[in-house]
Amino acid sequence: MSVQSHLSELTGKTFADLGLPSELGEVLPSQRPELAQFQCNGAMAAAKQAGRAPREIAEDVAAALRGRPDLAKVEVAGPGFINIDLTDDALARWSNTTAADDHFGYERPGEALRVLVDYAGPNVAKAMHVGHIRATIIGDSLARLFAFAGHDVIRDPHFGDWGFQMGLLIATVDEQGMDPATITLDDLQRIYPEATERAKDDEEFAERARSMTVGLQQGDETALAIWKQMKSVSETSQRRDFAALGVEFDLWYGESDVADRLNDLASRLEESGVAEESEGALVVRVDQPDDNRGWAPLILRSRAGGFLYSATDVATLEMRVVDLGADLILYVVDHRQADHFTQVFRAARKAGIIYDGVTAEHIAFGTMNGPDGKPFKTREGGVVRLGDLIEMVQKAARERLDEAHIAEEYPEKERQVIARQVGIAALKFGDLINNRSSDYVFDLDRFSSFEGKTGPYLQYAAVRTKSILRNAATRGVAAGEIVGPFQDTERIVILELLRLPEVVERAIDLRAPNYVAEFAFNLAGAWNRFLKEHHILSETAPRRQASWLAVARWTETTLETLLHLLGIEVPERM
Repeated sequence: MSVQSHLSELTGKTFADLGLPSELGEVLPSQRPELAQFQCNGAMAAAKQAGRAPREIAEDVAAALRGRPDLAKVEVAGPGFINIDLTDDALARWSNTTAADDHFGYERPGEALRVLVDYAGPNVAKAMHVGHIRATIIGDSLARLFAFAGHDVIRDPHFGDWGFQMGLLIATVDEQGMDPATITLDDLQRIYPEATERAKDDEEFAERARSMTVGLQQGDETALAIWKQMKSVSETSQRRDFAALGVEFDLWYGESDVADRLNDLASRLEESGVAEESEGALVVRVDQPDDNRGWAPLILRSRAGGFLYSATDVATLEMRVVDLGADLILYVVDHRQADHFTQVFRAARKAGIIYDGVTAEHIAFGTMNGPDGKPFKTREGGVVRLGDLIEMVQKAARERLDEAHIAEEYPEKERQVIARQVGIAALKFGDLINNRSSDYVFDLDRFSSFEGKTGPYLQYAAVRTKSILRNAATRGVAAGEIVGPFQDTERIVILELLRLPEVVERAIDLRAPNYVAEFAFNLAGAWNRFLKEHHILSETAPRRQASWLAVARWTETTLETLLHLLGIEVPERM
C-alpha cells in the first residue's frame, strides 16, 4: 500500500465513524505544498449529506486524527480543507519500505488481465514515416505501463498487408512484367501512389486491381508470389526502424493472418442475421436508437466479392478474443479513425465477439506538426521517413553533446551509442510529455536540449546520480537506512518519490503516459534542487551521508524505471 492509500484509508475510516461514506476520506498531495504535505477535501462534499457546515465536519475528522504518532500536523483550513503532515520518522519508515520494493509501493491487481496493445500500424509498400511515430511511441509506453502493473501484455503492430491496396500493387507489377523476386521497397513506394491515382480515373485498371485483390484472397499463385515479396521487403525495413527506436513486439500479425477466417465469419454473421445483403455487398448495420447522427453500415464484403479491411478488423478482433484470450484490447490509432473503430466495435458487439468481460478501446491521438502548425513534412513538402527522422534527432543529440562538452573524452563508439540514446530520448519525451489527444509542434532544438522539460535533461539527472553512487562506492561509502530529520529539499524529494503508485495508476486508467513524463520531470527537478544545496560525498556526518546515498539510490532507480516506462534508455555515463 502506498502512503497516500494508507492516509486515505485512515481518513476514510474516520469519516465512516461519523456516519459518512468512507470514500470521502480520499487524501491527495496538497495543492499548496507550502501549507501541508497532503489534503482531504471530503468535508466539502459531506456537508450536504450531513446537513452540517463543512468546517464543522472537518474539525470532527481532524480531532479524531490528531494524536496519532505518525501525523505531525492535522489542521483545518478555509471552509473545510483538512491539511495533513507526516512526521519525519513516519516518512523515513515509508521511504525505507517503498525504496526496497521492486514496484515502489505500487500494489498490483489481484487478478491480471491479458492486455493486447495494437500499435504502430506499418503497411506493405510503405517505409515507416513520421505519421507512424506517435502510434509507436504511445503504444509502446502503454504496453510498458500495463506490464509494470502486472498484466499479461501482448504487443502487436498489426501489419497492413491485405485488401484493395494489395490489388493495386499486384496489378501494376503484373502489368509492368516485373520479376517478383527483384521487387524492392523503393519500387513499391514509387508504384503505390501512381497506382492509387490511376485507379481514380482509370476504371478498367481499378477493376483489374479489384480482380487481383479477389485473386489474392482466393489463393491465386501469381498474386501470392508478388504479395510475398512485397511483404518481405516491407517488413525488413520496418523491423529495422522499430529496432532503432528500441521498440519490440510479441507478435507480427497482419491482416493476412485472418484471411482464412473471413468466409466463415461472413457466413456466420449472415446466417445469424447480424449481416445482410445491401446493393450486392454484405454489410452489418451499426446504427443505434439513441444515436444523434447517422452511421453508415460496416461493409464486410464488397460487390466485387473482396473482403475490405473493416472485415479483417472484425476477424482480427475475434481472433484476439478467442485465440489469444485478450480481456482488454487497445487500438493506438490516430483520431481520424474514430468512426471506423466505432463501426468495428459495434459490429463486434452485435456479433457477440465483444461481450461482458472483454473491452476494446480506440486510443486516439493528435498529430505531430511542423513550425507552421501543419503535419510535419520535409522542406520540399514530402513525407518524412521515420529512418530519416531518427537520423535527424541523433545528429542533433551529437551536436548538443559536443556543445556541452559532454562525454568528449569517451571512445568514439561509446559517444555514438550515447548520441543514439539521447536522440531517441529527445524524440520520445518530446512526444509523451504532451497529452496524447493534443497536437504538438516538433521542435528539435528544444527537444534535444539538456535543459528544460526534455528527455536529455532527465537522462542527465539519472546519469549524474549514477556517478555519485559510483564515486561513493569507490570511496568505500555505502548507502544506509533513510533517516530523519530531513532538510526541506530532501523532504520534498521523498514526498515526490512516494507519489509514484498514484501517478502510474492514473496513467494506466487514463491511458495517458504524459502523467509519467510530467512526474519524472518534477522528480528530477526536486532532486537537482537538493543536490544544489547538499554535497553528498563531502557530508561529514556518516549516518546522514548514508541516508542521502539511500535517497540517491532510490531516486536513480525510480528515474530509470520512469524512463523505461516511456521507452527511454539511460546511458551508464555521460
